[in-house]
Formats: sequence, structure tokens, C-alpha cells
Amino acid sequence: VEFLYCDLASMKSIRQFVQQFRAKNCPLHVLVNNAGVMLVPERKTEDGFEEHFGLNYLGHFLLTNLLLDTLKQSGTHSHNARIITVSSATHYVGKLHLNDLQSRCSYSPHGAYAQSKLALVLFTYRLQHLLTANGSHVTANVVDPGVVNTELYKHVFWVVKLVKWMTAWLFFKTPEEGASTSIYAAVSPEMEGAGGCYLYNEERTKSADVAYDEELQRRLWTESCKMVGISDESSGVP
Repeated sequence: VEFLYCDLASMKSIRQFVQQFRAKNCPLHVLVNNAGVMLVPERKTEDGFEEHFGLNYLGHFLLTNLLLDTLKQSGTHSHNARIITVSSATHYVGKLHLNDLQSRCSYSPHGAYAQSKLALVLFTYRLQHLLTANGSHVTANVVDPGVVNTELYKHVFWVVKLVKWMTAWLFFKTPEEGASTSIYAAVSPEMEGAGGCYLYNEERTKSADVAYDEELQRRLWTESCKMVGISDESSGVP
């Protein structure tokens, strides 16, 4: 195991990481997009993005796009490279505000978090569409890990923290259990060649209806390219 530093809240750090990784001339068979913050107070990343949207979504969007060429070169007809993106059941209540992705008009920690998780599902479906259109040996799937007992809940109200502390053993998954569906998506033979799936408890399930809106997927992708400073052409958009 070798560690390379990458701050998903920093576009500069992501680009530096990709340069370091590429310099190693290593293949890339699996990319798991798993960084995240939840219910943080209103604040911005160093690039000026609202933190939920900037870290949870845009960081992964840029990282994935910058690594796509390596992923495409690493995948084969019999062994596709795999992109796994971790979303949340919260995306079911999320609303994508294309005219206010930074939540500047009215900030809600819950709304901003849910929007970032919905964006990840829309991104995954659009990415799989582009990969299929290009004939690439790469698949993209999105995972719901469930309710997992981690430090992600440190910004919730103290009463919720107390309830979590008292009931986590009964209702929350352990980190190992929470990782199981991501691992399934990454290595299971059953997922070979399968892309554009929403997975929960190692099974394909239906995501929110709005996530299947292809026009919304396309518009979010185009806007995301502008925000992180890459062109549609460089990311494979016709």
C-alpha cells in the first residue's frame, strides 16, 4: 500500500495528486470516490465553493475526469476498470438548484448535503452514458452505504449525537459493513461490465426518479466542467 496525499476540497491538490499518480505509470483498475462532509455550517472551500458541493461532488468530478484516460487505458474487454461513487439515501430528498448550486440564496446544511449526494448520482449516470458511447472498457456505478457509525455525524445537533451514541450498536452499520457494497461494486464478478447502477446492500435498486432525467444530467455535467475549469471536449462530451 502506498499513500499519496489528495485534498478533495482543493482543485490544486487534486491536480497535483493526479500528476504524482500519472508519474508512476501505474494502471488504474478501481477508483472509489468516498470523501465527504455532512451538515457542516455554511463555509467555502479554498476555491470558493460551498463545502458540501465542492468537496462531496466537484472534487470527485474533477478527480474522475482527470483520471479517465488512465482508467480507459487500464480496462480491457474482459476486465473493465471500475469507478465507484459513494452517495447516500439522502439523495432521495435532494433537489438540484442549477441556478444556485452554491446555496447562496438560502443555506440549509441538510439541503446542501442532499443536493451534493443527488449530484453524485446524476454524475454517475451521465458518466456511464459517455463511457458507453465512447466504447470504453470502464464502468461507473453509485453506492448507498447505509447508515454507518463514523465521524461523519460530528456536526449534527447534540440530541442526535446522544441518540446515535445510545443506539448505534443496534441501528448503525459498522464501518466494515458500510464498506461492503463499495467493495462488492469494485471486485465482484457479478458486476463485470455492469454500469449505471445504484447499489444498496450489494443489490441493484432504484434511485430517485429525478436522477434519471438525462437533460438534468447533461446540464449538471456542463456546468460542473465550467466550475472546475475543464472543457466538455476533454471530458468526453460530444
